[in-house]
Amino acid sequence: MSACAGRAMDEQETGYDYVRYKQLLAEAVDEARRLKLIEIMIRENARDRLEAQRAADRIAMTVMTVARVLGPGGRSDHF
Repeated sequence: MSACAGRAMDEQETGYDYVRYKQLLAEAVDEARRLKLIEIMIRENARDRLEAQRAADRIAMTVMTVARVLGPGGRSDHF
């Protein structure tokens, strides 16, 4: 696997579109465009953090459900 292929996979996994950000940065030649770029990056980072928090919440709920089903003594073989 080449370094480029690994980098492309990392970009897909993290959700960051470096090519797009690079293009937006190149186009940010005035104050209005720079502010728009900053707004986009803040909004997208906030979205990514919210998605991560939701995933953590789902995992915590699953762990609590499994613990409740199994009870305090662990797995029960009374089926």
